[in-house]
Amino acid sequence: MDLHLHVYQLKTLIKIVKGVLEAALKSKTYETVYNRLAVEEATAAVRGGAGLQGASLRDSDQED
Repeated sequence: MDLHLHVYQLKTLIKIVKGVLEAALKSKTYETVYNRLAVEEATAAVRGGAGLQGASLRDSDQED
C-alpha cells in the first residue's frame, strides 16, 4: 500500500475489473483488489487525475 499505481496502470486495471465475471465478484481477493483500486482512483483524482480520462470504477458499477 506504500506504493501508488501510475495513472496508466490504474486505467488498465479498471478496464480489467470491468470485465470480471459476476461469479468472481463474491471472492475476498476481488473485494481486496476492488478496494485498492478505489483508493488509487481517489488518490489519482486528488493529485489532478486528468490522465484517467473517463476510466472510473464508479462507471463500471453503472454499466450493464
